[in-house]
Amino acid sequence: MVKYVFMVALGVGMFISSVHANQDPTAPLGWQAPVKKHTTSRTRLPQLQGILCDEQSRCTAILNNKVVSIGGRISGYTLSSIQDESVMLRRGSKQWRLEMFAENIKTH
Repeated sequence: MVKYVFMVALGVGMFISSVHANQDPTAPLGWQAPVKKHTTSRTRLPQLQGILCDEQSRCTAILNNKVVSIGGRISGYTLSSIQDESVMLRRGSKQWRLEMFAENIKTH
């Protein structure tokens, strides 16, 4: 009987010590770790650096230093079309037009 009481007491003691170990002993009393907020990261639009076309008018675009053909993907965006001075990117139901040169060029 004493053997069983000793085993139960030992088991309870181990349980209590494991529960106590889950708390930081150096933290102030009543302190709880702040809840981390889930943040969504936004993927930046790729930079259009160039448009190359061969003799058969097959064009590719240079986006973020990578050569991408129509239908190719970069950073989660799909290249849907290539014009002379711009390209169209698609992601989901949204589209973006990236132009080679800004229209508001400042001259000195």
